[in-house]
Amino acid sequence: MALETTAFAPGTRVRVTQQIPAVRRTASTTVEGTVVRYRQSKTGSWFAHGLHDKLWLDRLELRKDDGEVVVLNLDQYSVVQSA
Repeated sequence: MALETTAFAPGTRVRVTQQIPAVRRTASTTVEGTVVRYRQSKTGSWFAHGLHDKLWLDRLELRKDDGEVVVLNLDQYSVVQSA
């Protein structure tokens, strides 16, 4: 997945909608906040068969208006928009 990472500059306000496709309907959730950090980090995965058996994930860390910090794993079903 190719992501436009300039939208993830720290201090940028974004709205992220994540979707989970299912047979009968699609579940979705939306989070809005200010970007704290964007990074690609590896996670252990016995089925990944990547370099050193690691799977690389796109992670976006946001600070919501109430101060809560959330870390989102971005995938092909994630939509990031400026808020």
